Amino acid sequence: MRQRALTLFYHAPFGKILGAILLLLLPVATSAVEEVSVAALFKDKALVEIDGKRRLLSAGETSPEGVKLIRANSKEAVLEINGIQRVHTLGNRIGTRFDKPERASLQLWPNRSGFYLVDGQINGVSIKMLVDTGASHVSMNAPAAQLIGLEVDEERVGLSSTAGGYSKVYPVTLKNVKVGSIEKRNVQALVHEGNFPEVVLLGNSFLGKLDLRREGEMLELIDK
Repeated sequence: MRQRALTLFYHAPFGKILGAILLLLLPVATSAVEEVSVAALFKDKALVEIDGKRRLLSAGETSPEGVKLIRANSKEAVLEINGIQRVHTLGNRIGTRFDKPERASLQLWPNRSGFYLVDGQINGVSIKMLVDTGASHVSMNAPAAQLIGLEVDEERVGLSSTAGGYSKVYPVTLKNVKVGSIEKRNVQALVHEGNFPEVVLLGNSFLGKLDLRREGEMLELIDK
């Protein structure tokens, strides 16, 4: 079989072989976006200027230059360039030749009620959390603690002031808390007696270990 293969190669037209070799040696054309700005904003659409060329993009659409519109409203647009998402406002020119951030980060946008909800993990259990910079600790109700598999020491009990009065709370240490690619270990938390709070609060015992950045409605959590 090997001898036959060599014979076939030997009798192949030389011009075709040479052409194939030259094609392999030709440099692959690459394009890189140098500068991006937003010229106009609409609901789910944005007029984007990319290296001097204007493109009207709809949400989810990618320009020929590789710029993707994630979402847009009358105030700002979220564009994805080279796999990185950033918020752009009107007329704000941003160069795109930047390295991916070394620190892990997560960008969040508010829901219709103005709250920042994030799907994360506590001790390996997937759970939805509400970002709450006003909460001193990661806090959860008793059913959530049971779902995660936490055990409280009933001799270590405190009181917490809530809208409905005071409730008993039990301090616990979480092995790990993870949102996106950000993970922290040995995070202090409080387990509330009863069904308050309705959603796990991602408080400052976790957020205090991060840098927080606001740009328009976007909230970015950045690992320290």
